Amino acid sequence: MAHEVTLITGDGTGPELAEAARRCVDATGVKINWDVQEAGVDVMARLGTPLPDAVLDSIKRTKCALKAPITTPVGTGFRSINVHLRQAFGLYACIRPCKHYKGVRTFFDSVPVDLLIVRENTESLYAGVEFERGKPETAELIDFINTKGKASKVKTGREETGITVKTISVSGSERIVRCAFDYARANGRKKVTAVHKANILKFSDGLFLEVARNVAKEYTDIEFEDRIVDNMCMQLVQKPELYDVLVLPNLYGDILSDLAAGLVGGLGVAPGANLGPNGAVFEATHGSAPKYKGLNKVNPTALILSGMLMLKHLGELDASARLEAAVAAVIAEGKYVTYDLKADRNDPTAVGTREMADAIRNFSGHPVYFRTANLISVRNDESHGTAVPISPDRTWPMVLFRIVQRGQ
Repeated sequence: MAHEVTLITGDGTGPELAEAARRCVDATGVKINWDVQEAGVDVMARLGTPLPDAVLDSIKRTKCALKAPITTPVGTGFRSINVHLRQAFGLYACIRPCKHYKGVRTFFDSVPVDLLIVRENTESLYAGVEFERGKPETAELIDFINTKGKASKVKTGREETGITVKTISVSGSERIVRCAFDYARANGRKKVTAVHKANILKFSDGLFLEVARNVAKEYTDIEFEDRIVDNMCMQLVQKPELYDVLVLPNLYGDILSDLAAGLVGGLGVAPGANLGPNGAVFEATHGSAPKYKGLNKVNPTALILSGMLMLKHLGELDASARLEAAVAAVIAEGKYVTYDLKADRNDPTAVGTREMADAIRNFSGHPVYFRTANLISVRNDESHGTAVPISPDRTWPMVLFRIVQRGQ
């Protein structure tokens, strides 16, 4: 039976990337009925909104979407289209694998970086509870804080101060920490690290850390530790190989997931999944790069790997394994890759978005054969295969992400 999936084409380079990813997913042989929907600045000009109701209705029906990059229009009342989707569908878990593929240029080529960022998606400073400078309600809130606060007070003037509320709850913290531990257990991961600033933010991050420690007691087979967020940034730059699964509140997860992507080559190779009990949205983590619109130039890897994560979520584990192996093989070979994956970004042999996707398609439709614990052989014709490295000590293929259903 075919899977029902919403394909959000985005804007800028989004439509090109969406088409590349769709073709690669289709090449695995998995049957998908794509419901193509538009969102972003292009549709804003026609419909007056960057996120039409048709997009939301489609995701409600399919409960699964693959989303190309979208520009959030300035001055429309939307803080972020991505945030709106996460809150509308209760997508509380953002999963960001940051894994180095041979052939991707990075200062950490010789370091086995294979991190998994698990970010809480709905709370903290991104919940959108804000009070604008100069508004009467803001002045009232400042007066309340200064009257009722037991320790620190707002020391700046009522007319010059804006406030954003940071909310951390027991339930929100528990479900994201459980998600991280369940993922670690299901995928042969050995350690979960909770990241926080509890030494300063005692009633919010302190609560997150308390909940994380309590949940960890139920997972005696998984090592648990915690790190203060600024120290964690330094640790990732100095010795990323010591870390495995990181679980973080919203803002820290946003920042550290980009840092971790930088370790493995940048956002161009960083996929993402936003998951919850009511649906899932898979997306590239980079922007829409409007200056490259229509130029057939940008790297499609991130959205194709997001399609790989989607296939896992749909239970198509063999197809997911073949697609990731195909991406790894094409990058390792280094021939049919975009300019940013070449040793010299001015290399005239660099190919375009479509051509790189075509190379991946040619691999992804074929079986995956295992040669050693750390190699996959992708059979791409009748006579030979291409061996590409994978991370050691990992279940292959990884178990699908439906563990987030425990968050209901």
